[in-house]
Amino acid sequence: MTAPPSDDRSATIATPDRHTAHLHLSGDLDHTTADELLALAVRQMTAQPGLRDLHLNCAQVRACDPMGLSVLLALHRRTSAAGIHLHLDDRPPALDRLLTVTGTLGPLTSPPGRSSSTTG
Repeated sequence: MTAPPSDDRSATIATPDRHTAHLHLSGDLDHTTADELLALAVRQMTAQPGLRDLHLNCAQVRACDPMGLSVLLALHRRTSAAGIHLHLDDRPPALDRLLTVTGTLGPLTSPPGRSSSTTG
């Protein structure tokens, strides 16, 4: 039996200026929420054409499954292509461990065009 989706997950947006957006995440970043995060971020990128920095505040993220990681990578590809720096702010230790173990910490936290990953 699978657990029902958590009712305490959410994402709120703050736009302190025309070049910056902050998405404050809470709850789990998993197969039930990942697509919602990507859609929300893409809508914000479209609605804010001068965007240069997209901050995801991850302090309240409890867990991240492979689908959540996949969406973070997809969002990084989209923001990099648009010249937007994706920031993963206030990462909890569990998220840092996941990013380190999967080798995605460097690429996901590098400025656009300065990814520490190599392609082969």
